[in-house]
Order: sequence, then structure tokens, then C-alpha cells
Amino acid sequence: MSGKRAAPSASPPGLARRGRLSRESHTVRAAGLAGAQLVANGLALVATIAFARALGTEGYGELARMVSVFVILVVPATALQAAAARDAALGRLGDAPQAAATLRSWIERTVLATLVVAVVCVLAREQLAHLMQVSDPWGAAMVLPAGVLWTALALQRGVLQGLADYRPVAISLIVEQAVRLALGLGAALAGAGVVGIFALSVPVAIVPVGLLLSLEARRRLGPPEHGRPHTGLRTLSRRNPVPLTALTLFAIVQNVDVVAVAHAFSSSLSGAYAQASVAAKGIIWVAVGVGLYLLPETAREAARGRDPRHLLLRTTGLLALVALPMIAVYLAASERVLDLVFGDEATLASGALPWLGAAMSLLSASYLAIQFALGVGRRAFLVVVAAMAVAVPTVVLSVGSTLTDVAIALTGLNVVFVVAMGALAIRSPRPSPAGLPTVGDADALAAAESAAAAEAAIP
Repeated sequence: MSGKRAAPSASPPGLARRGRLSRESHTVRAAGLAGAQLVANGLALVATIAFARALGTEGYGELARMVSVFVILVVPATALQAAAARDAALGRLGDAPQAAATLRSWIERTVLATLVVAVVCVLAREQLAHLMQVSDPWGAAMVLPAGVLWTALALQRGVLQGLADYRPVAISLIVEQAVRLALGLGAALAGAGVVGIFALSVPVAIVPVGLLLSLEARRRLGPPEHGRPHTGLRTLSRRNPVPLTALTLFAIVQNVDVVAVAHAFSSSLSGAYAQASVAAKGIIWVAVGVGLYLLPETAREAARGRDPRHLLLRTTGLLALVALPMIAVYLAASERVLDLVFGDEATLASGALPWLGAAMSLLSASYLAIQFALGVGRRAFLVVVAAMAVAVPTVVLSVGSTLTDVAIALTGLNVVFVVAMGALAIRSPRPSPAGLPTVGDADALAAAESAAAAEAAIP
């Protein structure tokens, strides 16, 4: 194989060993990342409850809207993470000093882009504050630069994944959420408002994690050589155009309702909706964990010429086993759940919670259909996801008489979405081999999504 001949002798052990790792080893390592993701999500959930209690319903609604926009920016970075992992694994970044130089170039360009976006956002802070429905324009100006800066973490994690160095990636997931919890709680205890908590728990918390990953990359790769990087960021972004587009659109579908509701309702009602949305979206974390298995296994089955549709049916059934009891609890005790977790003001959304649970369960099933479609190399489904990204804010703004009406409308919209996605995903059991992703690409993408799942837990 040409990839093996290209492997330089100066490469660290991970670069040479990567091609020889067994499928079982990939699965075990991916499971380790999934376990780290669960711990990180647990920490993020603790932070969510603490921030909601500290800020109250209205303040938490603002924080949730800011973080929802941040999460939309985080998700496409996961496609870059997967592409970086694949390039590192295949030796496309060169030997160790060349790979170190390429990673350094990526980080430098990301930091420069962060500064440029920060300047633009400062100039447009009033407009951004109106768009996000945030009372402090300076807080709104922080959101987009924070999302760009997080890309640096994704690139570092991607290169380390490509070196088969999964342990520091998993540790970084947990450390990131622990730092966010510590800094955010410190800000809350000091009496900081929404802007202070967001600043410390999101952009500031990125820095120590980035330094930790930089030290690990330096340990694995050594000092960078001087010269041009082997792969530019623009080239890297073209490695996975379909996953990048699909996951970005899905992030909009998943998070834009929280922002749209703030344009149609009062700050107290929109804050209560944000809190109910957090409770309902817990099922999506389950779907992400299941998708970590579904995507690479679908790619493996399709690569062998087998019909992989049974995997989608099995994982959807597993998701239903979690979703149905959750919806039953919300039907029986929605007011009690919201009061216990978020406080009595959150009960303003108690009528909407069961419907939101149903809507997010359907959305989770659509997510699994997207993972399946990526695993068999489909593209047509992008039109459906794009239409859904437009439909969600349109429906929220047009329906908005009560929060319950909004939740019912979203449930109906997600019924249409899951039916359309399911039909497109399973329409042909024998996809063209030319469109299939490699198993390595599917492994890298699934692992990258596990990193983003912890970010999606924050609001």
C-alpha cells in the first residue's frame, strides 16, 4: 500500500501503527470517547442546573440563546476534526515535524480568524444582540468569536485521533466541562450576570484546554519544522462537505427554536421554554451516543456489500426504549420535574414539556437517519434538512400564541421530518460503492461528533 510506504521513519509510533489497528480496537477506543462524553455531559448538566438557579428564568433564557448560537458554530468544526483525524492517520500531514508545522499553521489561522470575527462582532454588536434577543450587546459580540476559537480544539483533537492517541482527547472532553463548571460557578457565586458567566464558562474555558492539547501534540509530534503546511484549512474543509453541511443544518434545526421563541414571547416565557427545551433535549444526547455506533457500523456493512438497514431499525428501537418512558414522565409530572430541576418559574412551560419531549424524540430519530445516510454515502437528504432548518423558526414565529402551541407545532413538523428522512435513508439497500465513505472516515466523524455532543449539553 502506498500509504504504508509513505510513512516516515521519524514519525511517532501512532502514525505508523494507525493503519494496523484492528476494527475491534477502533470500537474500544470509540467507546472510551463515548464514556468520556457521558461524563462531560453529566458535568454540563450540573452546570446547566446551577446556572439556571443562579440566573433565574429570564437570565438563563439569555444564556441559553447565546450558547445555542455557539453550538451551531461548534458542529461544523467537528467535520474539520474528522478530516484532520483522517489526514493524520493516512500520513497526509507528512512526518512528525511537518505534521506539527501544519497543526501550528491551522491554530494560528484559527486565532487570526477569531480576532477578525471579534472585531466585526464588536462593530455589529447591537444588531447581534437584537438577533439573539440578548440584553447586553457586548455579550452578544462574544458568541461568534467563541465558536470560531473552539475550532482550534477540534483541530487539535482531530490530529491526536489520527495518531491513535485517544486518551488525551477523552480527558480533554472532561477537563473542558470541569473548567467550565468551575469558572461559571465561580462567576455566579461572585454575583456575575449572564455576560460574565458566558465569558468565563465558554471562551475563557477554551484556553486552558487548548494549552493542554498543545502540550500533548508537542509531546507526540515534537517541534514543528519551518515551511509551508501540507494541508491548508480551506483544503481540509473540503474533505467532508456532506457531513459538514448536514451536521451544521441539523445544529440549526436543534437549536434555533430557542432563539425564535424569544422573538415571539416575553423574556420570562422564553426563558421557561429554554429550560423545558434542555429537559426535552436529553434524548438527543442518547441519540449521539447511539450514532457513535451506527455511523461506522453502517459504513462497514455497506462496504462489505451487505444491507445495513437493520442497523437503523435496531438503533431507532433502542432510542424508543429511552424516549417513551421520558415522554410518559413528562406527561404525568411535567410541572414537578421543571420545578424540581429549574425552579418554580420554569413551570410556565409545563404544558409544552411533554410535546417538546415528543418533538425532540422524533428529532433524535431523524438524527439517526442522518447518520445512516452518511454511512451509506447519500446526499439527497441535505435538501430535507435544509428545508427543516428554514421551517422551524418560521413555524415558531407564525404559531406563537402559547408555548404549548409552539411545542405541538414542532412535534408535527418533526413527524414530517422523520418520515421524510427515514424514507430517504432506506430507499435503496445497495448504494453505489463510489459514494461510500471509508470505514476510517466514518470512525473519525463519529468520534468527532462525540466531542461536539458535550458542547450541545451546555444550554
